[in-house]
Amino acid sequence: MTQQTPTRYLIAGAGGSHGATGNYAARQLLTRGLTVRAFVRRADERADLLRQLGAEIAVGDLRDYRDVRAALEGVQGAYFTYPLAEGLLEATATFAVAGTEAGVQSVVNMSQITAGPHHRSPAARAHWLAERVLDWSGIGVTHLRPPFFLENLFNVAAPTVRSENKIYLPYGDGAHAPIAGEDIARVVVGILTDPAAHRGKTYVPTGPASLTMTEQAGVFSRVLGRPVEYVDIPGEAWRQALARVPVMTPYLIEHLSRVAESHQHGVFDTVTDVVESIGGVAPQPLEAFVRQHRTAFGATQEARLDA
Repeated sequence: MTQQTPTRYLIAGAGGSHGATGNYAARQLLTRGLTVRAFVRRADERADLLRQLGAEIAVGDLRDYRDVRAALEGVQGAYFTYPLAEGLLEATATFAVAGTEAGVQSVVNMSQITAGPHHRSPAARAHWLAERVLDWSGIGVTHLRPPFFLENLFNVAAPTVRSENKIYLPYGDGAHAPIAGEDIARVVVGILTDPAAHRGKTYVPTGPASLTMTEQAGVFSRVLGRPVEYVDIPGEAWRQALARVPVMTPYLIEHLSRVAESHQHGVFDTVTDVVESIGGVAPQPLEAFVRQHRTAFGATQEARLDA
């Protein structure tokens, strides 16, 4: 009797930190006893931890055809994600060509809610083009277009919530339903393990509630036990603040500035059941996330401010 070869999944971005969707997806697949090859930029502690959990490790650059082709050998399903940086189209084309040659059957692609050919953000335009490249490859692809991650709050809110009890952003009265990276990973895993049901589709996975930033500040206030205020700032002030951050590039500054405009105009204001229907669990609400990470936002003891 011929023994069937187990399905192997390649997870790009498995060593990533922000949102960590690749890392979460790799862990969730491994928990199910499935065969995982983790594609990482460098062999570091995070890669070692995945290896200890049973993952194969492939080290390389997503823009290097040789690295990607070798990593995709023997792979049936793959998750493709790329940082918010220049090089997305090159990496996508590389992944599409290598995946086609390797016989990959399905790909879950991380895009974004603002992806479109006419968006003022270079990253949003690049994501739309990247979707088309994968569509043309002939590999069965599913696109994910999430809104902002809950983990963004560590960067855009935590420092000033700790120091001033304020959140400074140029988001106006627009709303969004922030989603946890772990919940996006659940959707990725749900699609990879049942690709035929999702091939050719585009999903917008969101958190459970769409909230304005004033409403989000209210959640912080209740959980932290002290008043937290949202301060709407001009777009130019936001650009200047971003430019003072050492790791910011002109590309990323332009993207963050332009998606803030989209947020003001309601582009992010939607709620879906994608996490529950595909990922199998209800998405984490903002309040649970803030409570889970209370110390990051300056809480020193359990407290609650009654509304």
